[in-house]
Amino acid sequence: MEFFHEVNIDWLGKKWYFLGFSLIFSIAGLLSLFFWHGLPLGVDFKGGTLIYLKFEQAPDLGRIRSAADRVGLHDVSIVRFGHPEDHEVILSLPERDTKETSLDAGRVAILHTLQRNYASNGAANASKLDLDNATRESLTDFLTQADPLHLANPAVEEVQYPQITDTLLNFRDKVKNGLIGSFSELNGQVQPAVVSALQQGAYLSGFTVRNTEIVGPQVGAQLRQKALLATLYSLAGMLVYLWFRFELIYGVAAVVAVFHDTLITVGAFSLANREMTLTVVAAILTLIGYSMNDTIVVFDRIRENLKLIRRATLSEIVNKSINQTLSRTVLTSGLTFLTVLSLFLFGGEVLNGFSFALVIGILIGTYSSIAVAAPMLVAYQDWRGRRGKAAALPAGKRAKV
Repeated sequence: MEFFHEVNIDWLGKKWYFLGFSLIFSIAGLLSLFFWHGLPLGVDFKGGTLIYLKFEQAPDLGRIRSAADRVGLHDVSIVRFGHPEDHEVILSLPERDTKETSLDAGRVAILHTLQRNYASNGAANASKLDLDNATRESLTDFLTQADPLHLANPAVEEVQYPQITDTLLNFRDKVKNGLIGSFSELNGQVQPAVVSALQQGAYLSGFTVRNTEIVGPQVGAQLRQKALLATLYSLAGMLVYLWFRFELIYGVAAVVAVFHDTLITVGAFSLANREMTLTVVAAILTLIGYSMNDTIVVFDRIRENLKLIRRATLSEIVNKSINQTLSRTVLTSGLTFLTVLSLFLFGGEVLNGFSFALVIGILIGTYSSIAVAAPMLVAYQDWRGRRGKAAALPAGKRAKV
């Protein structure tokens, strides 16, 4: 299937426009990285605590932030995620202490703050059990001490109350999705005496902690280093492959184009003040491979035409090769772009950074295959010509299959 027939666009004639476009976005990204926003790092890289919360009603983010401020947590980041009707948010708190005993301090501080200042029943329930966030151990201890069934037999209590606890937690987490609306919902699940004891000694906070992720600063530093090395190793590996598959100049041109793509994508994150996380690094590595694949398709056609069209100049061959692969480029890149655009628009907050990197990367990667990598081959030939060397770019060796 071809979208375009007999295409004859002079891509090389527009190289100065392409160069200007690339310089504008590259320099803007560098200025933002070094002088404006820097590169915002997520908890994965700078260390900290991520708490995934679900609320019974739509959460008031301003109220949560004010509650955190009152106890000195001024750098809490609060972001909604998931579907709006799920009432879920992510709280992130950077860690400043590298000691093992303090890595959980942020989570405890945020949970305590929400229970004291945000829970539906407020500080009046400070001495009661928060049923929405109760663990198996805390709920079992509560029931054992209250002894609502008047078992008065430690051996029986050790069996009976853990079973009741499991029933309650299974109902809360699996049936009610983490939140119990009212104590009356427990009727029929456990004995009435247990429900009565919970009504007296426990309360429903109106929110629950779904998950907690803690990354220490030392681990974050290691992840930063490994992410950088993974990117550099991938570029070096592709350079060696293209050197073997084509010629060194092909590999250099392709790696420069991919570096251009990476720089603009990272610059876009800085300009948009978006956090760099491990999923974003995964997206960048994905777009490196995608952009390289698109570039290789163009290079392979250039190499074939160098053997078939002997009398044409390299500029004419490069233009013809790009035009011949244009339909393929539009089909593959266009469909991939529509997919990642849908992921960006409808994938939710958790995948937003990943999909944003792919949206930018696919656009820039497709552009660089035409406007950066291919013109470098012509620039290389011109450079050789000025030095009095052979002007024709070698077609390269065919890979052995």
